[in-house]
Amino acid sequence: MLLSERGENFPVVDGIPRFVASDGYAASFGLEWKIHALTQLDSRTGTHISQERLERCIGQPVSELKGQSVLEAGCGAGRFTELLIKSGALVHALDRSVAVEANKGNIGQQPNYVVAQADLLTPPFPRGSFDLVLCLGVLQHTPSPEASIRALWQMVKPGGLLVIDHYTWSFSLVTKFAPLYRLFLKGMAPTKSKEMTDKLVAIFFPLHWRLRNLRPAQMLLSRVSPCLVYLQAFPQLGREQHYEWCRLDTYDSLTDFYKHLRTTNQIRATLASLNAQDIWVSRGGNGVEARCRKSEIPA
Repeated sequence: MLLSERGENFPVVDGIPRFVASDGYAASFGLEWKIHALTQLDSRTGTHISQERLERCIGQPVSELKGQSVLEAGCGAGRFTELLIKSGALVHALDRSVAVEANKGNIGQQPNYVVAQADLLTPPFPRGSFDLVLCLGVLQHTPSPEASIRALWQMVKPGGLLVIDHYTWSFSLVTKFAPLYRLFLKGMAPTKSKEMTDKLVAIFFPLHWRLRNLRPAQMLLSRVSPCLVYLQAFPQLGREQHYEWCRLDTYDSLTDFYKHLRTTNQIRATLASLNAQDIWVSRGGNGVEARCRKSEIPA
């Protein structure tokens, strides 16, 4: 049990401090990361998919983070956590869901690693604590992305870096049937919706695989199929790996409670409103990737 300065009690379960309950809008994410705890780890896939994405977003080799304090907000099962740990960074990982259990299971006991179940809007750390605040694949799923970005910005040290990404608009949003599947699935209990999405993947993924070398046929199939597939994006993955990624991300995309969309200009404007410096915003990855630096001189 942890006791705050204000007299609040917080349980420690399985060695993980719990500052929030495990239910709520993030419950489905907790389920998916416990089921797919190993799916996206570079150490498991034998690829550099996660490392390439991380280094593109932070704008430097991950090895250069050695000795830096890092807050990873929305750590999931640890696809980026394991890379940060290996770099020698001092990592504080947090997630609102029980994904923290999968994260700790993957990382284990490391001298440069702490994990906690907490909301990124109210992280259990003093302001200005971290050289790098990293939040990838998360903001679009929070009640207010702008409020979440402001909360994360408060955690950045003077001279430190904030790195984020966010879903954005695309033509496929009005040409695919996937949003209709989501209307049906997102209101279900997480275990039931996972069962349903797995059945959909079992039906549609074999068709995607069979047509993987026929791009026009793939494009037509994707209009009606709810599956997220990466056959062209990640050719280094084998069939079973593609199948597991499809199970994971199809569930993720069809059951998230919040799915906000922002343009590059909207993200840039939000970062500019923080008086951030060295703002970099680019279309890529999940949609929009961005980073900015906090002035070393307090505003």
